[in-house]
Amino acid sequence: MPLFLDTHKKIPGLTADAVAQAHAADVAVQAKHGVTFFRYWYDEATGKVFCLAEAPSAAATEAVHREAHGLLADEITEVKEGA
Repeated sequence: MPLFLDTHKKIPGLTADAVAQAHAADVAVQAKHGVTFFRYWYDEATGKVFCLAEAPSAAATEAVHREAHGLLADEITEVKEGA
């Protein structure tokens, strides 16, 4: 199944706790959409967040974010894992 890295360029008021809660919300609904979110990275200073997921399509990752918390990614890129 493809891997996707989504980028949220600026989430106002971003905190570590808020990102953790959003990730937990994603995990709670991901199975409905055939998605598995693995990890996320964030930068509180800029409000950037990156999420790595395995999904049947980019649209499926977007559907999870929409249902879980409404914070849609600015970009979703299919990626391949390297060494």
